[in-house]
Amino acid sequence: MTDTTPIHVDATNADQLKAWDGGEGDYWAANADLYDASIDRYHHALLALAAIAPADAVLDIGCGTGQTTRDAARLASSGTALGIDLSSSMLDVARSRAESEGVHNATFVQSDAQIHPFEPGSFDVALSRTGSMFFGNRAEAHVNIARALRPGGRLAIGVWQPMSENEWFTSFVGALSAGRPLPAPPPEAPSPFAMSEPDLVGPLLESSGFEDVEFGELRAPMFFGETAEQAQDFILGQLGWLVADLNTSDRRAAVAELLRSMQDHETTDGVVFSSAMWLITAQRGDR
Repeated sequence: MTDTTPIHVDATNADQLKAWDGGEGDYWAANADLYDASIDRYHHALLALAAIAPADAVLDIGCGTGQTTRDAARLASSGTALGIDLSSSMLDVARSRAESEGVHNATFVQSDAQIHPFEPGSFDVALSRTGSMFFGNRAEAHVNIARALRPGGRLAIGVWQPMSENEWFTSFVGALSAGRPLPAPPPEAPSPFAMSEPDLVGPLLESSGFEDVEFGELRAPMFFGETAEQAQDFILGQLGWLVADLNTSDRRAAVAELLRSMQDHETTDGVVFSSAMWLITAQRGDR
């Protein structure tokens, strides 16, 4: 059952709490399998980079419905994995699946990783699969994550490369914008592409207490559904707000354009779009 106790978040993450512990998080929870399938190629690569050993204690930041936490716990077979997220509904799914799959060394907490009072030096590995871009204050958040790692502890995070390198995003937003210019979020604001620039992210991590920061590039197809219609429904559930203010005719045209884009990307493996991610590794310094 969902814990209804209000959680404390940093003021910069108030909007994130509203979204992820509200309708957005509920949608992700209801579509957990499709979300996990869409990012499958990156999931396995990120876990390999994390190099989780059997006795490790692992911290999974922005764990969502918990696939990364559960798989990390399986690798840390005599250790532990803790998943942290703002979404009560996604954590309900994470806990239920961990129980049903018999992954008893995985636990979950609803909290703001930016300010959560982790025990200092208590984790060997921290990882995040497309979660670390959404902190309101990324510097403060990564200082807190570094503090939670033992000296020499490993960080492995997956973040999107710039939107121009991610066909899925430009196609979906292009279709639903209906020819309107949509302003990009400010560089400092939480967004899927907030950590897309290595020249900014490298110094951010180094100033937060990490060293040996390395960026690995991975490009992979993303899966959005077995059919164009399924993919269209899936994306409208996330981005339908983009057409909410259009008149009926323009809204129908935008939705039809989205379907055409999905149809153009139908393959024998379903609807797939190209994408690109940075897989970033670092170590906590001794300080």
